Amino acid sequence: MNFYNEDPNLKFILKQYLDESFFEWADKELDQFGELCGTEIDERAAHTDREGQPKLIKYDQMGNDISHVWVNEGYKKTVEQTYHAGIVGYVHKEIPELGHKGNYIYSYAQGYLLSQTEPGFYCPVTLTMATAYLIDHYADEELKSKYLPHVVSTGDVELFEGATFLTERQGGSDVGANEVKAVLENGQYRIYGEKYFASNAGQCGVAMVLARMEGAPPGTKGLSLFLVPWRKDNGELNHLEIRRLKDKLGVRAVPSAEVVFNGAEAFVVGDSSRGFYYMMEALNLSRVCNAIASIGIMQRAFLEAKKYAFTRHTFGQYLAEFPMIKESLVKLAAKQEVETSAVFSLVAMFDQMVGDDSAISEKDRAMNRLLIALLKMESAEQAIHFSHEAIEMHGGNGYIEDFVTPRLLRDAQVLTVWEGTANILGLEVFRLIKKYKVHEWFLQTVLKELEALPETLVKHTEPIYKGIESLKELLVFLSKGDVDIQTYHSKRVAKLMTKIYESVVALKDAAIGGDRKLIIARVFLNQTWGLNEYMDEELISLKHFEEIMGCKVPVS
Repeated sequence: MNFYNEDPNLKFILKQYLDESFFEWADKELDQFGELCGTEIDERAAHTDREGQPKLIKYDQMGNDISHVWVNEGYKKTVEQTYHAGIVGYVHKEIPELGHKGNYIYSYAQGYLLSQTEPGFYCPVTLTMATAYLIDHYADEELKSKYLPHVVSTGDVELFEGATFLTERQGGSDVGANEVKAVLENGQYRIYGEKYFASNAGQCGVAMVLARMEGAPPGTKGLSLFLVPWRKDNGELNHLEIRRLKDKLGVRAVPSAEVVFNGAEAFVVGDSSRGFYYMMEALNLSRVCNAIASIGIMQRAFLEAKKYAFTRHTFGQYLAEFPMIKESLVKLAAKQEVETSAVFSLVAMFDQMVGDDSAISEKDRAMNRLLIALLKMESAEQAIHFSHEAIEMHGGNGYIEDFVTPRLLRDAQVLTVWEGTANILGLEVFRLIKKYKVHEWFLQTVLKELEALPETLVKHTEPIYKGIESLKELLVFLSKGDVDIQTYHSKRVAKLMTKIYESVVALKDAAIGGDRKLIIARVFLNQTWGLNEYMDEELISLKHFEEIMGCKVPVS
């Protein structure tokens, strides 16, 4: 299977954001990468998940603590193929064939394809992207020249994968409670303490670590950002050890560990008083990666459900001939396409955010953070839903590890947790409302885009305008309530904003994508706003099933 060729919607999206020459090059590269993801990498992913999970080799034969993380040879091959394809590197350096840098649109297109086969491996890629971002934007020239070429390697120099270590046992989401210390000893900072959930441990060449300098204030304001090499220049471990690897429900490809620092050499990155803010920028990047992984799982789950429905013969018919199956598949297709388009609209904005700082307004930054929170929350929940739907489509087979569907569900579950749960993201939305009045900018934006739609689409906007009025009423109600009332409703506000935003995206796609995209938009609006929920006389899913699926129903 070639995941790129299976997804014309991705090409539709990329043509909107890449110039002609970039798209022509990317189209060929993604075709090759999509083939790789759908064949070799997919086979190796199944092996890693079942038999070849990372293992901690704690001691050597002489009893020395080597804290070595073993990964299988197939995993190493996936590392080589993925990074050589520029998934991290071409964001930061020139693409030889084009003579200019790539961008996050292209990188996230690769990540989307990769996540359809191995979301567990996309985690280390995400951490390496975040590490490259932090070094490129905030490290001094000495650190940057020494480490960045390795972090963004495409095979030209030795690769240093990255990691971002935030979580501590007593902290979790409450990063301000972190206790790991940075002590200045003979002019060299050294890190002491434990990071409790450290992903890509043992595989990373460098880790970006939050630690508190001696005498620094409590809370997040006292946290500084440090670059910590995993090994010293002589190859020895950098005064650190792995206590154990986590035994996780899913994403088993990525080694997640408890890491203890026993005086690890470390280097301050940027302004020592702004470490938390730097890491939050990297966290926003990781949240976008999380959304990309989610829509990748959604797409793979849909493809598996579709393939099974078109090949499984039961009760004298193929599954794809049954009306309820047709409706289920069409709803999945519509949600996945709109969700993907919405996430890439966010990526396009994110690309602008990491450009020239002077050209970025406070409004744009706040809107970017808002959309990241909304779409990370929604896509993660949908990844679980889609995995469930794919399992149900397969029946008992969907529950058997011979099929990919159980792994999709196990891997999807972590996406609602990593980079912030729905509760944390709901609070983020409300912080943005209180601090920046981002809801006002959000409403201005969606209303402007609705007004710009062609006259032929205006008749489909009624439920969106009703949703906007409901959002306004809810915000007025909350403005008069106390903190408990506001936080209680924060996820409701986020959900309503997401429904409005994605509905606008669906109609914008219909404006440029022709009849099929209009059908997708209508299906999406119906299921999003509960239209025709009990009495569906239009039967859009049945009438346009083959058009949406892109193939004919097999004849029994």
